[in-house]
Amino acid sequence: MATRYDPQAAESRWRAEWDAANLFKAKSPAEAGDAPKAYILEMFPYPSGRLHMGHVRNYAMGDVVARHRRAKGYNVLHPMGWDAFGMPAENAAMQRGVHPGKWTYQNIDAMRAQLKKLGLSLDWSREFATCDPDYYGAQQGLFLKMLEKGLVYRKASKVNWDPVDNTVLANEQVVDGRGWRSGAIVEQRELTQWFFRITQYAEDLLEEVQKLERWPEKVRTMQANWIGRSEGLQMRFEFAGNAPANYEKGVEIFTTRPDTLFGASFIALSPDHPLVLQLAEGNNALTAFRAECAAVGTSEEAIEKAPKLGFDTGLTVQHPFEADRTLPVWVANFVLMGYGTGAIFGCPAHDQRDIEFARKYGLSVTPVVLPPNADAATFDVEDDAYTGPGTIFHSGFLDGQSIDDAKRMAIAKIESMGLGEGKVNYRLRDWGVSRQRYWGCPIPVIYCETCGIVPVPAADLPIRLPDDVTFDVPGNPLERHPTWKHTTCPNCNGKARRETDTLDTFVDSSWYYARFASPDDLEERAYWLPVDQYVGGVEHAVLHLLYARFFARAMRDVGELDLPSGEPFAGLFTQGMVTHETYKSDSGVWLEPSEVEQRDGTWIEIATGAPASVGPIEKMSKSKKNTVDPDAIIGAFGADIARWFVLSDSPPERDVEWTQSGAEGAARFAQRIWSVFDALPENGSSAIGSDDGSVALHKTSHKAVASIDKAISDFRFNSAVATIYEWVTALKKAETGSDVLVGARMEGASMLARCLTLFMPHLAETCWERIGGEGFVSAAVWPEPEPALLVDDSVTMAVQVNGKRRGEITVAKDLAKEAVEAAAFADPEVAAFLNGKDVKKTIVVPGRIVNIVVA
Repeated sequence: MATRYDPQAAESRWRAEWDAANLFKAKSPAEAGDAPKAYILEMFPYPSGRLHMGHVRNYAMGDVVARHRRAKGYNVLHPMGWDAFGMPAENAAMQRGVHPGKWTYQNIDAMRAQLKKLGLSLDWSREFATCDPDYYGAQQGLFLKMLEKGLVYRKASKVNWDPVDNTVLANEQVVDGRGWRSGAIVEQRELTQWFFRITQYAEDLLEEVQKLERWPEKVRTMQANWIGRSEGLQMRFEFAGNAPANYEKGVEIFTTRPDTLFGASFIALSPDHPLVLQLAEGNNALTAFRAECAAVGTSEEAIEKAPKLGFDTGLTVQHPFEADRTLPVWVANFVLMGYGTGAIFGCPAHDQRDIEFARKYGLSVTPVVLPPNADAATFDVEDDAYTGPGTIFHSGFLDGQSIDDAKRMAIAKIESMGLGEGKVNYRLRDWGVSRQRYWGCPIPVIYCETCGIVPVPAADLPIRLPDDVTFDVPGNPLERHPTWKHTTCPNCNGKARRETDTLDTFVDSSWYYARFASPDDLEERAYWLPVDQYVGGVEHAVLHLLYARFFARAMRDVGELDLPSGEPFAGLFTQGMVTHETYKSDSGVWLEPSEVEQRDGTWIEIATGAPASVGPIEKMSKSKKNTVDPDAIIGAFGADIARWFVLSDSPPERDVEWTQSGAEGAARFAQRIWSVFDALPENGSSAIGSDDGSVALHKTSHKAVASIDKAISDFRFNSAVATIYEWVTALKKAETGSDVLVGARMEGASMLARCLTLFMPHLAETCWERIGGEGFVSAAVWPEPEPALLVDDSVTMAVQVNGKRRGEITVAKDLAKEAVEAAAFADPEVAAFLNGKDVKKTIVVPGRIVNIVVA
């Protein structure tokens, strides 16, 4: 009698047995022997309190890879931890009156329980949270080593300052000029901050990212663009007339377009350029202009979107190539002090920002690049700069040259004049890591009036966060703590003050992969690293990955990592999002999927019965309440169904829409899989029969394994799922055959269970047990298909009559042309279209098609 698979009973049972057997604990290098290693890592989660299906997709993908590698004989490290510092915990403290640490660890407990329900093959023995003192104490030790090496320094820098929250904001936290949390208008302030010298590795970071062949091309491009290598000219424009003090030799600019120097119409300085600061002393108008620019924000995006603003200094500089021409010197809000020299020359005809500025302030616009096939006598530029290819004109000794040749000639001329030299520049800036908040890693330095900046002795680490802080007023609780910041200088024993800024939370996630490999054993770190497969969202394609790559190099150079390449992630996969419909109440309030239902074709809010509206399908987010809690799915269908759905519906790099009907369909398929095993005899023979049915099923199973194996290696999980659907159909069909098929069915079931464990591990264990498999299927070796069974000795060919498909035939691959024709004519469906017709010609394309031409 057929039985039903009970996911609730099976899943809790198998997880308990896996835990008891310590099944997924990574072996030490000595224990692993000659087995190859595989380090599989997903970007670890922030402990917000609950998982959603986006998390499930990320971790299910990594789990498929980890289980596959383990089955293929690898020693697998597949760890999990928590990216636990950050502002949300402080916000919770302010809103709920709970300590950030208590809130964070409660969330970790809840999310760990959810993750364990998913049946992930994780080595929980290596778990940590970045807010654990052991972790951030080790991070403080790294900071000190990097400080000693010159990779950390302190300087004054422009920052986004929230005057309500009293903290620095990252550019991403400034929305329309306001603080993302307080809504206050953000100010520009100059604060002394700590920086990591990431620019020291700019060229290496750029060169090495191009070698990461198992990274998505789009991510490598994004990294390269962020680093922003540009070759150009750094030169001096000499002042015409009296030069300002300290600028007797002129003002330096950097440009990537020296070919357009003859089209220059002005010089533009950043509002923060040292010359502008000098000129602003006693100049109220310029001081007010700088304040207006500061209100815009520091991000390139904010500056790009802002109206172009300029201030004429009244100064002029000499054009280097034209003795009778001078250029006015302006201050412009779109020039960044952080790039190049903080000064540019403007060529409006060939740069969109420059032309917008020039048109606004009535400056000249002279085209010097003639587009292909354009007439030099009539070509002009109005409001849209020309940035395409062409030939140089209106440019003296550069006339007639290509853009590239003109660049080389202009640089050579400037060098010969002693005004500058060719130079490589980078868009990448050093990483400012100071944050004015409590819930982060304390920066391990002390300020002493006598000794200056003093590193905290390594023996005194970790510098722990105090527990007795309050959040009743805005700002950093460490700054106003009555005792924590007061200490003694380790050099002179005099009174001293701790640094009250904490580190940017990006630091915490920039080296966690090394901590998972080993807390402090360099040999074990060297064994596991680099990470063989890293899985995470494309939203981290720039900053997190760039910072992690920098940290690996810095750790290598301070003796904390034996990783010659400096690349921590050999393979990277960026998965798509899980999306869902959005819902709103009649009053416009966001509603969760569980709060609405459809009645008689109309959506209503369950609690009130009032109409509800369905919005667009969007990425699951707590702000729009369109998240689906895995616990609800696990409670209704089991964890395997949640895993199967997020892996099966679309290619893994694309978004997948979560639907209730999809989950229900996956649950029905799980029962269908179980029925394949449930229908097998208790002690059936595994010998493969020689009949056609047995041979065909034998072949189907081996081909399926090979197909799934390749699909997993290629990150085509949905293709593997499709193969399993077809395979199960073949096994079900075989149930209606003769008893001689039992051997092929038993073999197929054994192979299917081992493949299924990647996707539905709990169901796979139950199926494995049903057929008497030895031990856990999660520990079983991957089935090896027989190569001879993967070669097709027959081929299916379409048959056309006068170009229209009328049937198909399956014939031996090497069948003679005449026999293929005969088989085509004999096919009943084809024969019906040939009846009474005169066959004029038959064309056979071997292995593909038969085309019969009739009159």
